Amino acid sequence: SYVKTANADGVIVCISGGIDSAVILALCVKALGKRKITALILPCQSQPQDEIDAKMVLDMFEVNHYRFDLTSIYLEFLKVTEKEIKGNMLSKANIKPRLRMITAYFIGQSLENHLVVGTGNRTEDAIGYFTKYGDGGIDFLPIGDLYKCEVRKLAKKLNIPEVIINKPPSAGLWEGQTDEGEIGITYDELDEIIYRIDHNKDLTDIDQDKLLKVQKMMKASEHKIKEIPKFIIKE
Repeated sequence: SYVKTANADGVIVCISGGIDSAVILALCVKALGKRKITALILPCQSQPQDEIDAKMVLDMFEVNHYRFDLTSIYLEFLKVTEKEIKGNMLSKANIKPRLRMITAYFIGQSLENHLVVGTGNRTEDAIGYFTKYGDGGIDFLPIGDLYKCEVRKLAKKLNIPEVIINKPPSAGLWEGQTDEGEIGITYDELDEIIYRIDHNKDLTDIDQDKLLKVQKMMKASEHKIKEIPKFIIKE
């Protein structure tokens, strides 16, 4: 319905080799048919296994896809900018999803009116666990209201391979990086806390240190999900 309302001809889906993008691809195939989908594999100093898993998903659904290695662009960007500004680990890592966003929109416009589909879920969205104008730079979020545990259940319904469902979630920003390791809380714990906050449930039996951490992350990331503030002239 959203694609029709936007008068779009198709969608762009970036395939990372993880569960979220695999679920999104499966849903898009069901909703639109594979001819209206263009999938992208966009490695950028990525782990080889992630690309192997991404290709496994693409082989399952037989959608048209392209592969562009962005590593050389990433390194050239750092070469140019670090003559003046020495980036830190996170600022440099976030260049990668932003390069992918640029690529997705370039291809979307080049193919005439394709929307870029986001792969984020409610758990990540609530705490701002995405890169602003990177993987957060998208047109719509099909699973944006599903908690991570629900994404896993949906993946099983969609026959996503177990190796992808069970692999540790990772944004692939640096070697050995995992979502849970970076956040410091498991997805099961995050799901429980965010669900209770979302639905005004009792929080007294939740680990208070973890609850406080999640609340702080939610507060600190409001700028990522709220409408951009603008100055309004009052008459």
